[in-house]
Amino acid sequence: MRRITIKDLSKFLSLSTSTISRALLHDKNVNEETRKKVLDAAEKLGYKPNLTALNLQSGQSRTIGFVVPEMITPFSSTVLKGIQNILYPLGYRIIITQSDEDPLIERKNLQLMEEFNVDAIIINLCHETQNNDIYQKIMDNGTPLIFFDRIPHKSLDVSKVIIDDSIKASLMVEYLIKTKRKKIVHIMGPSTIRNAVERVNGYKRILMKYNIFDENLVVQTDGMTFEHGKKAVKQLLNKNIEFDSIFAFSDTLAMGAMNFLLEQKVRIPEEVAIASFSGTELSTMVYPQLTSVQQPLEKMGEAAAELALEKIKNNMLPSRSILMDAELVYRAST
Repeated sequence: MRRITIKDLSKFLSLSTSTISRALLHDKNVNEETRKKVLDAAEKLGYKPNLTALNLQSGQSRTIGFVVPEMITPFSSTVLKGIQNILYPLGYRIIITQSDEDPLIERKNLQLMEEFNVDAIIINLCHETQNNDIYQKIMDNGTPLIFFDRIPHKSLDVSKVIIDDSIKASLMVEYLIKTKRKKIVHIMGPSTIRNAVERVNGYKRILMKYNIFDENLVVQTDGMTFEHGKKAVKQLLNKNIEFDSIFAFSDTLAMGAMNFLLEQKVRIPEEVAIASFSGTELSTMVYPQLTSVQQPLEKMGEAAAELALEKIKNNMLPSRSILMDAELVYRAST
């Protein structure tokens, strides 16, 4: 069956092709009656728009890039839901890529977004400094970049949606201290991302305040999977380092640690309390349920989408930072 074109609509309605095009693009210069007539005819005849052609006329692709380290856990997918809440009703499409925590793959994903001529890119980076040059190049070329959760080095002027990682980490660690825990492990995320450093700084500050900081209880990881959490605890046990609680950089690290301890017949929280940072749905899908700093992920996505729309409308607007609150949710693991 032959594809219905704008010319077919033009002939059917006795309107010019330019009027048809503008109506399909929701041009404000086309009156509502004509626009409705065009859309009704398009539906009746089975017209499917040639999006590339329409985008060339409008100067926009009506697509947004979404670049994240992973889509395995609910973290990125929940942020994406917030982005969709804002952008889908406006007719935008979203192109999703994941970097697998690899800066080289992230770089290729960003170049792919440029090839697709996206109107903006919303990104959660995988390394604080390694791709700063391409971030700057993309912005210099006129495509807005909006960062959330993990942000680039402060030398880059960018719009971003963030949490006060240091303060929230401090509050969670202080909560553990108030539950009579004194030997608190921190399973740290990779030091190449800023919020890992911010969270360990918050952890250290509170322990030093109570004069119970022990550097042997900070375990550095080079990844954030369940297996990395398991390895971190295994390392402590192999060194016979005593601890009564764990504060992990992420839910996945905390769950990997908790599962391994349970395999070793360690009682949680009686012998070891466990808390994390992220607050994804995963924290309620384990037993015992996980105490966590719960970030407003869907609202973060909505805020990032709003920042993207601002920049699409006027890329000369100054960059904005949106600081969102996070809630400490206490569950059975502590």
